[in-house]
Amino acid sequence: MATTTAANLEQEDRGLERGQDSSCSYTCGECAKKFDCPSHLKIHMRTHTGEKPYACVTCDRKFSQVGALNSHMWTHTGEKPHLCEKCGKQFSRPGDLKEHQRIHSGEKPYQCKECSKHFRKSIQLRRHMRTHTGEKPHKCKECSKQFSVVGSLKIHMRTHTGERPYCCEYCNESFGQPAHLKRHMLTHTGEKPYTCAECRKQFSQPANLKRHIRTHTGEKPYACKECGKRFSQLAGMKAHTLTHSQKRHRQKRPTVFHTGEKPYSCEECGKRFSQLGHMKTHITLAHTGDKPYRCEKCNRCFRQSSNLSYHMRTHIEES
Repeated sequence: MATTTAANLEQEDRGLERGQDSSCSYTCGECAKKFDCPSHLKIHMRTHTGEKPYACVTCDRKFSQVGALNSHMWTHTGEKPHLCEKCGKQFSRPGDLKEHQRIHSGEKPYQCKECSKHFRKSIQLRRHMRTHTGEKPHKCKECSKQFSVVGSLKIHMRTHTGERPYCCEYCNESFGQPAHLKRHMLTHTGEKPYTCAECRKQFSQPANLKRHIRTHTGEKPYACKECGKRFSQLAGMKAHTLTHSQKRHRQKRPTVFHTGEKPYSCEECGKRFSQLGHMKTHITLAHTGDKPYRCEKCNRCFRQSSNLSYHMRTHIEES
């Protein structure tokens, strides 16, 4: 029944053209746009009225033009009749093929009026415009945080659901974002693509290179709000602030050795610990690179007090 209705509507649109002089001009009363035949004007008017008379019999989705309905039906049948002659890739809709062909031609017909940047797809331009307008139409229902693109919202939602769909094939560690998995893979391959311009030391992660550069510049951008002491690494400053909270609250360390509970979480990488001291040691070793324990005999520095104690034996033996 719906198919018959769609066919009748299409015949009706075409029937309006019969007997008309091609020199006639038909004007839209809403926007004054002109058309050479009444059927084109009728189809155009649906952009103002919102009318969508063509319904899909499979999913009840509606369309303003029969051509759009026919293209949509291929999404149900799996048919992809539109072939790219350059690479052989197939598409169900002619519009998708046209957009794909711009990859080969390099054509970017959509231009931003603010910064003149060009885009291959109209949707890419619409997303880009939000960087100028500040619009963030996609809102998280859990915490009300807003995002400019739906993809960012989907990734954010994993912080609530705990979903980690990207899995490392070497160690089965999983991640919520593909970029995080890509960075993690460097730990297995040993690749270090980020090089310090000062000393040529190489790093697997850009954040590690950024932290390392501060050893050359002496920059300490992180300041303790309690005492004003400054640090080159954020993790170092956070570990330092724990010393203030310990003194202030004098909280009794929870008994967690038998329960397996790990209440202390590293804010850099999310790794959890059963004891505060273990977390602080982890932050020093894995993230800050600080060596707070100095030998009074030779000024050599160490990351852990146990390493300093072991080192001190060398001086005792010498004496």
